Amino acid sequence: MAAEQTTPTDVRDAGGGKPDRAVVRDALGVGIAVGLSGFAFGVTSAGSGLTLLQTCALSLLVFTGASQFALVGALAAGGSPFTAAAGAFFLGVRNAFYGLRLSQLLALPRAGRPFAAQWVIDETTAVSLAQPTRRGARIGFLVTGLSLYVLWNLTTLLGALGAEAIGDTDAWGLDAAGPAVFLALLAPMLRAGTERAVAALAVLLGLGLLPVLPAGVPVLVAALAAPAVLWAHGRRGGTPRGDTTAAREEDR
Repeated sequence: MAAEQTTPTDVRDAGGGKPDRAVVRDALGVGIAVGLSGFAFGVTSAGSGLTLLQTCALSLLVFTGASQFALVGALAAGGSPFTAAAGAFFLGVRNAFYGLRLSQLLALPRAGRPFAAQWVIDETTAVSLAQPTRRGARIGFLVTGLSLYVLWNLTTLLGALGAEAIGDTDAWGLDAAGPAVFLALLAPMLRAGTERAVAALAVLLGLGLLPVLPAGVPVLVAALAAPAVLWAHGRRGGTPRGDTTAAREEDR
């Protein structure tokens, strides 16, 4: 019973975490597996009309795969740069919320935070939160971020250079690699009823409006799923059946 009421901060600072070697192994596995999909982004970006410099700059400076794929996908479908950038922006906003959680968990020195911010993405957050100690979280964040950043940018360059040899990316299905990776990371997080409702409504809005709205706009409209579900939940004035466990965990 006492263990259940231990705060997350206490658990992070306590000993008994995984060996450093195990954390490094898991972090490298995630970094390498996801980093290889940068090749698909490089090919897709070049196929959408972006230059080699523009493609590599996106990976170096933006470094958030789902947003990058959303941007080049909207441009390839004929969307305006504004709607393409707006859709990518809304997908990237989630990283700001990751940063709020990781800043408390990692407690990095103030001088290193601006550099660490570049690596606050789905993969580094997932690996860091999976560690039972602060030391493990820091190692997981560093190894995942470094391996993924280096490999993602390298494979982006190779993909952009090899785009002409590959030909039509749609025929190879490479344009679906990024969204597939993102969905694989997102699915395990949809545990509560509210989260599943938001995801389902966003999918319906995005796919339903795809044939009737310009490229990039359905992504923006799908972002309304979250406030719509939260508003409906507030009107009902209760906790959805699937959220009971999550609510109990928060109360602890």
